[in-house]
Amino acid sequence: MLFDKFSARSLALANRMVMAPMTRSRATPAHTPDALMATYYGQRATAGLIITEGTSPSPNGLGYPRIPGLFDQAQALAWKDTTAAVHAHGGKIFVQLMHCGRVAHVANLPAGAEVLGPGTVVCPGEMYTDTLGMQPHSPPRAMTEADIAHAVKEHVAAARLALDAGFDGVELHGANGYLIEQFLNPLVNLRSDGHGGSVEGRNRLALEIAGATVTAIGRDRVGIRLSPYGVFNGTGAFPDVQAQYLALAKSLSALGLLYLHLVDHEAMGAPPVPADFKLKLRAGFDGLFVLSGGFDHASAEKALLDKRGDLVAFGRAFLANPDLVARMRKDAPLNAPDMATFYVPGAKGYTDYPALAA
Repeated sequence: MLFDKFSARSLALANRMVMAPMTRSRATPAHTPDALMATYYGQRATAGLIITEGTSPSPNGLGYPRIPGLFDQAQALAWKDTTAAVHAHGGKIFVQLMHCGRVAHVANLPAGAEVLGPGTVVCPGEMYTDTLGMQPHSPPRAMTEADIAHAVKEHVAAARLALDAGFDGVELHGANGYLIEQFLNPLVNLRSDGHGGSVEGRNRLALEIAGATVTAIGRDRVGIRLSPYGVFNGTGAFPDVQAQYLALAKSLSALGLLYLHLVDHEAMGAPPVPADFKLKLRAGFDGLFVLSGGFDHASAEKALLDKRGDLVAFGRAFLANPDLVARMRKDAPLNAPDMATFYVPGAKGYTDYPALAA
């Protein structure tokens, strides 16, 4: 099943393998995609679907150094080389829209941008900056209702630019402790207004962004990534986590989203997402269900055969193996990822991983 062609709604894929979004920090210091990024994604275009690294819809969302943006025409134009490279090999590519929110340092932001979040609590831990090295996260300013409305509009504008750039759709990043999940998670969202204080309030921003994006570019071009049991960036499980995410899935279904991409980082040391809850979430979402988290060929095939998901995402395996599809077809050995080069500039550990034929 993993290597079979797959079609649903307007999506037609060469196989059921998804390249998961992975931050690589190879954009220019001005957060513009370059030719090296086009080469990287083009090399991996045999994936049924590629989801790009987190790409900010706003100058305020550029929390990390050298992550790409998609909030002006110059960036959209620069992304065209990447989408063309993927399409030339018959692949499909969605851009992941990631607003970092409070997971940021001011040294990584352009002039005039600011660190924002649902409140003023600083994200725990440190972040790398090119100019100052490792630094504690910067204090965020609590977003006003006007700020929230503006962030929704920024996501919509970025989604429209994504189509201009040739992307097949967008994935909203509602996982890993970034802006959307900052509002979803009550350990971070301490608000008592309409964007907090209850399941409905905490889900509101995700649904506002999803609804507005669907209206702008169509429901068949919008997916979302969620990590209900994630612990990154000060998040974590909470008493009504399952009830909240089941309500969110039902509301996302009503909006007609194309897919829900579920994150389970147990393989990376995070708490597992309970198996029964995954099944409930899949049953409660009327769209495609994308699984991710530590899969290999055998476990991916079993998950598909058991109907636990429609597509399976692979992260580091695609990072280190541009020809992962061919390797898995043959059950050939995989290149090991070089963690020292995950987030540094240049081709090393990026476009120089050997293909099987080499």
